[in-house]
Amino acid sequence: MSLIESWRWFGPNDPVSLSDIRQAGATSVVSALHHVPHGEVWTRQEIEQRKKIITEAGLEWSIVESVPVHEAIKTRNKDCEKYLENYRESLRNLAANGIHTICYNFMPVLDWTRTDLNFRLPTGAIGLRFDWTDLAVFDVKVLERKGADRDYPREVLQEVPFRFSQMGSKRLEELKEIILMGVPTEKGISVETLRESISIYEEIGKKGLRENWAYFMRAIQDTCEEEGLTMTMHPDDPPYAILGLPRMVSNLEDLLFLIQEIPSAHNGICFCTGSLGAGVNNNLPEILEKVGHRVHFAHLRNVEKDMMGNFHESDHLAGDVDMVKIVRQLLALSKQRGASIPFRPDHGHQLLDDLGKTVNPGYPAIGRLRGLAELRGAIYGLEKL
Repeated sequence: MSLIESWRWFGPNDPVSLSDIRQAGATSVVSALHHVPHGEVWTRQEIEQRKKIITEAGLEWSIVESVPVHEAIKTRNKDCEKYLENYRESLRNLAANGIHTICYNFMPVLDWTRTDLNFRLPTGAIGLRFDWTDLAVFDVKVLERKGADRDYPREVLQEVPFRFSQMGSKRLEELKEIILMGVPTEKGISVETLRESISIYEEIGKKGLRENWAYFMRAIQDTCEEEGLTMTMHPDDPPYAILGLPRMVSNLEDLLFLIQEIPSAHNGICFCTGSLGAGVNNNLPEILEKVGHRVHFAHLRNVEKDMMGNFHESDHLAGDVDMVKIVRQLLALSKQRGASIPFRPDHGHQLLDDLGKTVNPGYPAIGRLRGLAELRGAIYGLEKL
């Protein structure tokens, strides 16, 4: 029992076409209706139309990534029940179109955070990077968050004045836009909105965020069980509390909490080696050994990090994560359950003809093709042992 090769596609506006994906050798697509505003219902007609485009290209729409969880649900404010009902309806409509696995996250406000989208690697390729000092410059000098100085090590804070003085207005504006971007193809938020959200989440905290997540999962449980749906939670990216916003899926302890708090089979995990791999103290083979029975989807990418937690995204087989060992574990899990686990080559470097092209950050064609080829080789080799 092998693994299912998938590829993320952002829809008709994605610079990477479905034809490109077929040529890469992937058999299924991970996609979402990014044009639908967060919280609005995904209609059966919209889902059917997207699925038809994918199917006619000779591919399968295997996993939704993602149906965004509205902030009203994460904060459990007065509009929470309205958006929960919208979410349940979207889930029912996906099931009606034969799509039963949904990847999602519960990160407050920002779905992912980097500080550099054009980090030049020694090879000349371009990757994504996260730097704590750059984040602190934004936090202290741009966001001007009260108490920000308590959230960074002394050595980072000591570097902030110099780093700030070396940034021209163009780089500072770029840094702001990168951090506020949220997710590719969707509008970012403003500094003012972020300040307001931080104040809300200061009251909620990690404990409250966990409680609101559990409320969300229980609210959709009957729908998931009736329709045969599996939700797969994506870890925090990066796996640290940032900008005064709490995190809830950053390490083994958090993942064990998830599966113990909601033991229902509809509560699954998306095992992202890049997000978890950015955690200095995260032992990924150990984590997968303990939560693998709830893993139904995998994002396979790698990072190189230092002891401060700064990291950049590396080649798929060349970073700090023992990717071959992870693949071996996933193959064993697939064999045990008699069902292949889908994965996608998550992120990739901008290289060769993709250099200079407009791409969704982390999602150029050639870099992911290289990653898929490397992962495919690892899978083939392990299956032949």
